[in-house]
Amino acid sequence: MSIFSTLREDLQTVFKKDPAARSTLEVILCYPGLHALWLHRIAHFLWQKRLFLIARFLSHISRFLTGIEIHPGAKIGRRFFIDHGA
Repeated sequence: MSIFSTLREDLQTVFKKDPAARSTLEVILCYPGLHALWLHRIAHFLWQKRLFLIARFLSHISRFLTGIEIHPGAKIGRRFFIDHGA
């Protein structure tokens, strides 16, 4: 599965698991759990490519922006959803 397919599936998962999700634009702009997950997936991709410093820095930025910390080496599967992450 490509990174873009995975990100698209993450967006669809929000609508399946959160009855309060009303629109795609709202979810993309206002869901820090989704932001943290998307940034983690990119950081994890970089981690797998052995670009550890860039991956850790992106993870740090994600934590600053969302308040949610996920180590870039962590493996997160499909259809994962963070609701009210802190």
